[in-house]
Amino acid sequence: MQQQTKRLEEFKKSVTNKFNIYNSLFLSLPYKNVENVGILIPLLLDQCEKGLKEGKEPQEILEVFFSNFVDIQDERERLDFMFRIVQYVERQVVLYDSVEDSAFPKLQEYSSSLTIKDYFELVNRTKNWDKVSKKLSTFSARIVLTAHPTQFYTPAVLDIIAELRSLIDEDRIHDIDVTLQQLGLTSLINAKKPTPLDEAKNIIYILRNTYYDAVGELYQYVKSNIRDDKFENYDLMKLGFWPGGDRDGNPFVTADITKQVADELRLTLMKCYYNELKDLRKKLTFKGMQGELNELSGKLYQAMFDPNALISYEGIIEHLNAVRGNLIEHYHGLYLDELDQFIDKVHIFKTHFATLDIRQDHSKHALVVETVLKKQGIIKESVSELKDKELVKLLVQEDFKLNPKDFDDEIVKDTISNIQNLKAIQNKNGEDGCNRYIISNSESIFSVLFVFGLFRWCGWDEKEITFDIVPLFETMKGMDASEEVMQTLFDIPQYRQHLERRRDIHTIMLGFSDGTKDGGYLKANWSILKTKETLSKVCKKNGVSAIFFDGRGGPPARGGGKTHKFYAAQTKDVANHEIQLTIQGQTITSTYGTKEQFIHNSEQLLTAGLSNNLFGKEHTISAAQRKLIEELSELSFDKYDALKQHEKFIPYLENRSTLKYYTKANIGSRPGKRGNKKQLTLSDLRAISFVGSWSQLKQNVPGYFGLGSAIQQMKEEGRLNEVKKLYKEVPFFKALMLNSMMSLAKSNFDLTSYMKEDPEFGDFWNILHNEFQLSKKMLLQISGLKILMEDEAVSRESVKIREKIVLPLLVIQQNALYHITQNSEYKELYEKIVTRSLYGNINASRNSA
Repeated sequence: MQQQTKRLEEFKKSVTNKFNIYNSLFLSLPYKNVENVGILIPLLLDQCEKGLKEGKEPQEILEVFFSNFVDIQDERERLDFMFRIVQYVERQVVLYDSVEDSAFPKLQEYSSSLTIKDYFELVNRTKNWDKVSKKLSTFSARIVLTAHPTQFYTPAVLDIIAELRSLIDEDRIHDIDVTLQQLGLTSLINAKKPTPLDEAKNIIYILRNTYYDAVGELYQYVKSNIRDDKFENYDLMKLGFWPGGDRDGNPFVTADITKQVADELRLTLMKCYYNELKDLRKKLTFKGMQGELNELSGKLYQAMFDPNALISYEGIIEHLNAVRGNLIEHYHGLYLDELDQFIDKVHIFKTHFATLDIRQDHSKHALVVETVLKKQGIIKESVSELKDKELVKLLVQEDFKLNPKDFDDEIVKDTISNIQNLKAIQNKNGEDGCNRYIISNSESIFSVLFVFGLFRWCGWDEKEITFDIVPLFETMKGMDASEEVMQTLFDIPQYRQHLERRRDIHTIMLGFSDGTKDGGYLKANWSILKTKETLSKVCKKNGVSAIFFDGRGGPPARGGGKTHKFYAAQTKDVANHEIQLTIQGQTITSTYGTKEQFIHNSEQLLTAGLSNNLFGKEHTISAAQRKLIEELSELSFDKYDALKQHEKFIPYLENRSTLKYYTKANIGSRPGKRGNKKQLTLSDLRAISFVGSWSQLKQNVPGYFGLGSAIQQMKEEGRLNEVKKLYKEVPFFKALMLNSMMSLAKSNFDLTSYMKEDPEFGDFWNILHNEFQLSKKMLLQISGLKILMEDEAVSRESVKIREKIVLPLLVIQQNALYHITQNSEYKELYEKIVTRSLYGNINASRNSA
């Protein structure tokens, strides 16, 4: 508790106070007519807070503000002023992010989370070095960076944020003032929708400027502290990459784009190598060294500009080993440490930097296979004409020779081209550069076999398919079918032989996002844990090592929240060879954005994964506890399912939320829903737009809906103590409930309380509000906490400040949504305001979508 108090004091000193001081510099931002905006924002915030508490409508609050404080009566002028507020708030969020990131190392001094250093000290006390050394020499964490459309700071803005961070570290107030002015004049948003290549370049920028050094430093720290001279687990921290490879629902990702992104990753890595070698050359100035160094430097220089000038991983290592031998033999190993650190990085990143994953939806492969079989005259219209056995035989035995030019459909042509191109990508970037093919919406064996068959038909020799085919079970139906799907696949000799060639390892992906959308918060998370246990068992029985890859978003409703708590709470029945997860949207910059944050959060992943295997901390959930979680999950699902079936569910999202504006914002290259049906359906809706829209409304429904009712039911049956005991004794359940409390803490129903009188949506709003209040009450009861996030004072304080910064922006957004429904003559401008206000709010929430 004392630690928490100290941490809070440090937070107030290093974050709250500094932000307030630097925030005042905004008063001199170089905007036209902006000088009074900074002075008026606190007044507007005050009006918003008071007005919402009194149940006033957003338009009423703004009416009072414009009449009494700024005296603007003209609607067009009011709109201009609101745009200026939005601009101002966006930049306040950037400043707050920079201040908080700068304070990160100081706050960590008072953290109770387990670092690698703490972990090693623990090992020292238990004298468990052999065990740890053995585990760490094979254990691995892979974070996979995705291009989901909530990461939208341009490299120019990321540079400003980095500059601000370092200036804030040194309290250089004059330079901060100048940098804030630069920020004031720099556009924070994309003028046009980014292409998948733009998205990839934006994230490669972070690889180059943060992760290249961060991964290297983390590796060195483990290596130098592990008491094992032979330690060389270069896979300890792996990077995966989805932009440019993830074509699920994104028609703009083509075979050509995938090739370009693979090149961009390699060329950028060569720049990192070249620059590090340049620094080394300044130190290794000894006779007889320059020839080898210059030769390598020349090759890297060419390879960083010319996509066809290749240098192999083995080639780079050969040069560096020659330099190393010379250094030891003739120059007393001077600067050997620096050279070894560089050699380690080359072993880690090879020539690929990050592994580019390919992902596509099962329905697209079904279309390709069907088109091919029609062309071959095997079927007339549909694969359903074939028995399953016949279809399996065609996929694992038949040899077709496919040429993309023989087909008219773009998806068919591009899928064939892409699978044929993958060989060339591996030749350039190495096999680690691209060796996984992920299939969304996997629900049967054919999700995997269609891809296996397509590789064979696209010219890959069956014995040389150097790809893992990864089913993504994301719906309830997919998870229910997964055990049978995997066992049936293992029983197919050709597929089993393929697995033997892949070292008897099978990666299986489980998706939180669509699971939560489909099954509600508790049921989705519980189903994922049960599915992992079941699949661990079925893989083990077949002599296969299971690796689980979690599709985790930023917010708790999409599997995000406190990631390390989630992994530390896995049961002993879950295969634990490696932790793999997606990080996306603004989580890339907020959780892994600086070197310190990256190292800290990666350590958290490693210690969470390792503590499951050592120190006897293996978690089990007893049969009685399982039965109780099962009951709670079914009760909460019934409540959530009834909400989903409510006739106003989709209309509410379409007409009262920002849902349709996600696609209008130039945030990401991907459309907001799969397919192009006129009528919006929940299954076509992307989880990001779904969860994000609830977040913009400050209702966060997918993060808790149904929990209150489920616990209340238990209470009525006189079983509340059972649930309290569950919270206390089962880390998995506790981690879920704490994440849910974060969703509740970020909700603000006052913002939309005017809707309770709405003739069309009033009743629906009341259903949401009642469940919010009930969930909050019940979660506080079972946890014994007095307020939400009571044990996380710093996070709570941070949420409070962020919510305050964006409150005026949210009131403006709600007001604009209202005017759009009234068909105002300025409808287009109000729509623009809604779209623009998405940005600041997403950034402020840091894990909102």
